Amino acid sequence: MKFLDQCKIYIRSGDGGGGAVSFRREKFIEHGGPDGGDGGRGGDVWIEAVEGLNTLIDYRYQQHFKAGTGGHGMGRDRHGANAPDVVMKVPVGTQVLAEDKETLIADLAHEGDRVRLAKGGNGGFGNAYFKGPINQAPRHANPGLPGAERTIWLRLKLIADVGLAGLPNAGKSTLLAAASAARPKIADYPFTTLVPNLGVVDLSTNERFVIADIPGLIEGASEGAGLGTRFLGHVERTAVLIHLVDGTQEDVAAAWRTIRQELKAYGGGLADKPEILALNKIDALDPETRAERAAELEAAAGVAPMLVSGVSGQGVTALLRAAWRQVLAARTAAATSSEAEAWAP
Repeated sequence: MKFLDQCKIYIRSGDGGGGAVSFRREKFIEHGGPDGGDGGRGGDVWIEAVEGLNTLIDYRYQQHFKAGTGGHGMGRDRHGANAPDVVMKVPVGTQVLAEDKETLIADLAHEGDRVRLAKGGNGGFGNAYFKGPINQAPRHANPGLPGAERTIWLRLKLIADVGLAGLPNAGKSTLLAAASAARPKIADYPFTTLVPNLGVVDLSTNERFVIADIPGLIEGASEGAGLGTRFLGHVERTAVLIHLVDGTQEDVAAAWRTIRQELKAYGGGLADKPEILALNKIDALDPETRAERAAELEAAAGVAPMLVSGVSGQGVTALLRAAWRQVLAARTAAATSSEAEAWAP
């Protein structure tokens, strides 16, 4: 399945049905009176987050969504039927943006979140609605109200607890494969990861979280270099970032600074997220070089890096445990905040 995380679509709600002008005419009934029914309501356009989807690929092949028109009123006080609603199913984590791609309309961060994007027009009144003691035979009815139309953008931000960040070939995909059942593409050249990958980490029965691997960043990514920062949105919702630095490169401090600069330039609070620094590929280093690279990285970042190897598995469990502590703290804080908002004196 091809990964698609943003798309532009056009939506239009349905028009309301028109009211009817009708008079009751039956044999031997001298005073029939008006009996025109009302028009039905036009269909709404809704968007709903559902489980089981992780891409917006369905909206590549259909970009126009239009709800039906309400049924028109008829004689004998028969009202028109309401038109069915249109419901667009999207993955959890989808954001709805206005045509300017900046104004946030809705954020579907939880399964079952449902938002009405365009309300259908109301049906018009038939002439039976206007009858009264003064106007006993009205000969007019209302047309239905038109529906609303708009162009919107859908942007998917995958729901993950932990995000992997680093330069291309830092070993992010290898670590993801070692920590979960995910099987991302792994090769010895840069940019083997072209789209985000998700994996579920099971440390124990009650210790489970989702980790996201995004394409590597390079210097100037915030200005469009390489794959740019397009996929950084997928780690905006994470509780912690694991920053992997390739221990086999000469200047590990410069590699760390490059990623930090790009995270800061992107914004979205990524530079302020908790970060776990890890020196990767230590299986390819002798003890002396390993200690030297770790010291250089600590001097630049101000924190001692964890030593890991995605290939041999060395230090991977300890790294995942450290990430789990951050995830657990974030979940506890979120639950406490929800309880405080729900309680009202």
